[in-house]
Amino acid sequence: MAIEIKSAESCHYDCISLGEIMLRLDPGEGRVHTARQFTAWEGGGEYNVTRGLRRCFGLRTAVVTAFADNPVGRLVEDFILQGGVDTQFIKWTPYDGIGRTVRNGLNFTERGFGIRGAVGTPDRGNTAASQLKPGDIDWEHIFGKLGARWFHTGGIFAALGDATPDVVIEAVKIAKKHGTIVSYDLNYRPSLWESIGGHARCQEVNREIAQYVDVMIGNEEDFTACLGFEVEGVDENISEIEIDSFKSMIEQAVKTFPNFKATATTLRAVKTATVNDWSAIVWHDGGFHQSREYPELEIMDRVGGGDSFASGLIYGFLASNDPDKAVNYGAAHGALAMTTPGDTSMASLKEVEKVMGGGGARVVR
Repeated sequence: MAIEIKSAESCHYDCISLGEIMLRLDPGEGRVHTARQFTAWEGGGEYNVTRGLRRCFGLRTAVVTAFADNPVGRLVEDFILQGGVDTQFIKWTPYDGIGRTVRNGLNFTERGFGIRGAVGTPDRGNTAASQLKPGDIDWEHIFGKLGARWFHTGGIFAALGDATPDVVIEAVKIAKKHGTIVSYDLNYRPSLWESIGGHARCQEVNREIAQYVDVMIGNEEDFTACLGFEVEGVDENISEIEIDSFKSMIEQAVKTFPNFKATATTLRAVKTATVNDWSAIVWHDGGFHQSREYPELEIMDRVGGGDSFASGLIYGFLASNDPDKAVNYGAAHGALAMTTPGDTSMASLKEVEKVMGGGGARVVR
């Protein structure tokens, strides 16, 4: 049975996301602790999805977030504008001149190479987005008056502040009220939960939110840490566990949360930081659909690959409502996104569909 999605004609937006966007500072081929210069990008787990939907797939998207109103916040806004994502729902918070009461998040990120894995060092305490609270955003205006076919948010934003889980719940309830499909990427980050209650608080928050989710996205660690579903033999590489065991865990999840219309995960075997086996799988309407496999995929920058998978998956559902096509759009887009630097996709729809069809890497002239 197809997911019931509102028509494009009935909505102002195809997809809206809620989450924090940070200024990413990238030392390129070097290390953060020895760098003399950085390349600046924007990035955020939830935002990267709507950015990919706009820039690669040409859909109408917007982001809901907050910034301290200073030149750093305006720089990130400029990056968002360059990506074509609507910025009208950004909440601007007056800056106190020092960052004592509010600031913008920074993310120092090394890409990794060979045996040296990627490393992220976020500096995001006391940010404007982490201080969002219920009532700050007019969700009735967004979902009721303007309309959106799809809403995407995730576990990173939910872990940022005392009130951010309540903001997510406020948003998803109103989205559901107006017939908007809700997707959620569990995106478990131990460092975000460690000082605010750890696994217990993580599961409490995510199991509450999960009741309102239509499309749940996450890997085996996410489903275990955030929702409490166990799979035997979990390893950092999905290839090291039986896929059937992982499928069994997903089946547990959809029995507990019958509101899930689809669940999806990337399947990654990390051989080195720059060589991974890559594919993806989606559960929908009682069956599993696996994408084509990308063995020994060469990677330039893996950060944001999962977000680009999510945007391709969402595009596939919005464009065709076919889970097999959706998982293949997601896997191909994620693979391409990891061949370029930065969190966000630089791929085109034509390139994605070429890769989906088995196209190679010969020079295009």
